[in-house]
Amino acid sequence: MPVPKRRHSKSRGRKRRTHWKLKVPQWVECPHCHQLKLPHTVCPHCGFYKGREMMVVSKKEKE
Repeated sequence: MPVPKRRHSKSRGRKRRTHWKLKVPQWVECPHCHQLKLPHTVCPHCGFYKGREMMVVSKKEKE
């Protein structure tokens, strides 16, 4: 198994890791209930996706 002959500098390793950052989730407004939700997912507040009701949300969960 290959092993590096010389030690890599700190800056070289840090340059490689510049893209290892977390992304903030993008929120969109639900067109049915106008609550924020993740894109391409069923709205947890009203249960609608693409204008159709996909799941029934009880009133206890809405409050």
